[in-house]
Amino acid sequence: MADDNDDGSISYVKAAFHWQYNLIALAGAAGFALISVSALPILLAGGLELIYLSTVPQNPRFQRLVRSWKFAEQKKQQERSLNDLFLELPPEMRGRYARLDAVCRGIRENYKRLTATSQMFAEQMESKLDGLSQSYVRLLNSAFHHRQYLNTTNPEAIKKEAAALQADLEKEPAKVQEINRKRIEILTKRSEKFDKIKENCQVVDAQCAAIEDVLQLIRDQSVTMHDPQEISEHLDNLVKDVEQTEETVREVESIFDLSPLATPDFTGGDPGATGRAFGGKVRN
Repeated sequence: MADDNDDGSISYVKAAFHWQYNLIALAGAAGFALISVSALPILLAGGLELIYLSTVPQNPRFQRLVRSWKFAEQKKQQERSLNDLFLELPPEMRGRYARLDAVCRGIRENYKRLTATSQMFAEQMESKLDGLSQSYVRLLNSAFHHRQYLNTTNPEAIKKEAAALQADLEKEPAKVQEINRKRIEILTKRSEKFDKIKENCQVVDAQCAAIEDVLQLIRDQSVTMHDPQEISEHLDNLVKDVEQTEETVREVESIFDLSPLATPDFTGGDPGATGRAFGGKVRN
């Protein structure tokens, strides 16, 4: 029997089997078999189960129900993930989010006074405000971790170490030169990454400030505005800008993945080479 999948991620047959009502029915059949000391209830239940699993998973209404379960679970996971990101923030950043959330609540309250014909825009706005609030938490979290990295990394020490290695390179044996050239390459990449992360931190800070400014403007406008379409356009533009910034953040955060450099071969098969290469040099 083929397992009907929606987009490759939903197994409707599996969902049908694990549906609580199906499990209750199977447990009831098993209990009745024990009481009656007969295998007949199990055989009947098995036949009905095959019919059930071959028909119910193909039903469009059941498939919509399963997709709603999946959507609800994904939403819960997203909320848990965002809550974890929020809990990582220092108190001042949590306070910053609380102020933004208060602005969003003000916008929602003002929109409740709109006419019924404008509620369609109000519903769209609600979705966009939720998305912007979630993006704001993610950006704050990225800014926090970027600052932690910047505060614990000394770029001048990295450059100084690379320069010292370069100055002594020609005086060292050929094998040590080969190892230290790799070290210089790594230190150069670390320096470049520091500069990129510093720049990205400034971009994130600017985008967070832009979210705050635009939402405050929308709250002010929503006090007297009767046509919500203009506000919706403001939100659309802000959402696009935030999406671009989040994409930049993801690209820069991939910088922290040092897997290509995680296990460089410094020894070239010589166990003593590593000690000679790193001896007397400060690591940062």
